[in-house]
Amino acid sequence: MKSLLFVATALTIVSSAHAQSLPGGFVYLRDIDPTIIQDIRYATPNNFVGRPLAGYGAGECVVKREVGLRLKAVQQDLAVQNLSLKMFDCYRPARASLDMVKWSQNGHETVAERRYNPRIPKTELFRLGYIASRSQHSTGAALDLTLVDLKADNSAKPDPSKAYADCTAPVEARLPEGSVDMGTGYDCTDAKGHTAAASITPEQRAWRRRLVAAMAKQGFVNYAKEWWHFSLPGAGEAAYDFPIASRRN
Repeated sequence: MKSLLFVATALTIVSSAHAQSLPGGFVYLRDIDPTIIQDIRYATPNNFVGRPLAGYGAGECVVKREVGLRLKAVQQDLAVQNLSLKMFDCYRPARASLDMVKWSQNGHETVAERRYNPRIPKTELFRLGYIASRSQHSTGAALDLTLVDLKADNSAKPDPSKAYADCTAPVEARLPEGSVDMGTGYDCTDAKGHTAAASITPEQRAWRRRLVAAMAKQGFVNYAKEWWHFSLPGAGEAAYDFPIASRRN
């Protein structure tokens, strides 16, 4: 979730954390429910910045325990429908949010970056509320996710050499994400990415409603500017900055 909700609480800096010793009631989601698919995009070059973000030492979803337990309940409801959650981002170190801000102000934009921001200059993303210096993700209570149809062919992988269309293009033209067609790609800073956008097909709208309903059943609230972003009110207050390390089996 590139969009970041401002956190008014004080920033709690935790200098380091070992994979097996997470602070503040955080857990690895795999330890709660290993069936939930993970594609932590900010730990890879496959994101709007084009490189791993600061603090993402491993592609692991880390959340507050209560959040993880509720995600497990969502997953159990989806499993009987041959669906699965797919996590794009979970806990985000505060340093990664600052990394995003610096990126937005670096004075140049690449073709690959414009795939995520087809109509909005990156310098405007901060002013418009898509990027901020503090994120609710850093509290462990916010998530970016989508749905996967387990009966579908989800094998297509991004090809770094291919010139994909921007995130608002038809699903067959944009970067593959191995998930249902929600009308835009993940992290698409465009009005079409707003959850209630009118400029998508009835089928895409139905998938968004299905995701929102599944999450709402467990108390998660969607962010209206991003169909993929959800938070659990009251689950996290202080923001953290410990790096994400590999989970030890």
